[in-house]
Amino acid sequence: MKIKLLLGLAVAVAFFNSCSSDNYDMINPSGQKLLLSKVTTTYYDDPTKPETAVETLEYNSQGELIRMQSKGRSSTFEYSNGKPVKINYYNDKQVLQYYMDFTYQGDQLTGNKAVYPNPNNNRTYSYTYNSNGQLITSTLCQSADCSKPGTISYTYNGNNVSVETSSTGGNFSITDKSEYTYDNKLTPYANTNKYLKVMMGRAMKLSENNYLTDKNSFQDNDGSWKPSETTKYTLQYNNAGLPVQATGIGSDGNLSVQYNYEYIIA
Repeated sequence: MKIKLLLGLAVAVAFFNSCSSDNYDMINPSGQKLLLSKVTTTYYDDPTKPETAVETLEYNSQGELIRMQSKGRSSTFEYSNGKPVKINYYNDKQVLQYYMDFTYQGDQLTGNKAVYPNPNNNRTYSYTYNSNGQLITSTLCQSADCSKPGTISYTYNGNNVSVETSSTGGNFSITDKSEYTYDNKLTPYANTNKYLKVMMGRAMKLSENNYLTDKNSFQDNDGSWKPSETTKYTLQYNNAGLPVQATGIGSDGNLSVQYNYEYIIA
């Protein structure tokens, strides 16, 4: 199974969900909205010792995500007029480690800042968009002068990310690329707050549909692209058309990863 190049956002929060007037409202056949409440991910890098991670999500009466927990760690969310304004991150002893604030220009999220007790650990994220309002670049700065930043760039085919290119930045930057194909069903993040989608990034959160193929490659020193891992996914859906399971098979034909999704009624 290939390892995605993360720019620090995964440390922040793995999954978010809340309501926004600009989101798709996925409802069940009885007309009630469904919110993602639990994600169980099992990795099969070592088939004899699969690793499982469980994340749970809690909401307020407005359907806004207010708490996420995983492996004893937790995150709490604060909002103002439907916009997330702060996320607090706690360790497994429930001691505050750092917080993330949000910067907006009108109705567009332009940046985030992770603030630590030691200012030397602070980091900032900035975002750019295309004319359709879709995120096209996320930039991570880990120094005041933002030298050698990490980046993720996105190319779209309609409402889905077709190509995602990531560079770790730093002195020994690594660049990889994923090319995706999709089904025609809405993702588990159909009702995710649009600003949290931008902050999270990645094709799974930014796309309208679920990807079926993830073809990964990496950039060699001469600038050419070398094939890496291709993962093909099989999905199962509930009566509302939302995925309840996604199973990924790697290039070697072996089970690579499995996601199980659970929902609650808003």
